[in-house]
Amino acid sequence: MTDTSFGPTAIATPANYVTIARLLLSPLLFVMVTESGATWLVLAIWTVLCFTDGIDGYLARRHGTTRSGAFLDPLADKILVLGALVALVAIDRFGWLPVLLIALREVAISMYRSYWARRGVSIPARRSAKVKTVTQQFAVAFALCPAIADDPAWVADGTLWAAVGLTLFTGGQYLYDGSRAGTTT
Repeated sequence: MTDTSFGPTAIATPANYVTIARLLLSPLLFVMVTESGATWLVLAIWTVLCFTDGIDGYLARRHGTTRSGAFLDPLADKILVLGALVALVAIDRFGWLPVLLIALREVAISMYRSYWARRGVSIPARRSAKVKTVTQQFAVAFALCPAIADDPAWVADGTLWAAVGLTLFTGGQYLYDGSRAGTTT
């Protein structure tokens, strides 16, 4: 039996391959959204790309987590979700305000966590942040689902605003966690 575990500095891991594939396929999805809007094919591709987040997580837990994976996985999540949201804004399916609120929080908290990481303080993701990401993914999925994309539009719009609320709430949690970590260092 061969050893299939990877150390924390490994880059070429099965989990990272899945994450990189998600990053590389995301622009294709964005073009398809702006060209086609809500179609079953676009929804299927979105669903596959969202599920790969769970697959790379499973592979990372099975074969060993890496620093590169810890960086790439959340980056891929943000690019996928924010890119899809912007594509939906571009076709007038979502308004700019909720997408802007989500984008500003994602960038600000990424910078905040990076600030603390450079000082040797890790601010791990909470379960609520996973719920936030899944809610964002469902908002996009509802907007891409031809059966409910426009009628009833409130399903996608309501889910998007719920995602905004969770996004801002979890941002506050990160700020709190960072401030507590900063007082103990």
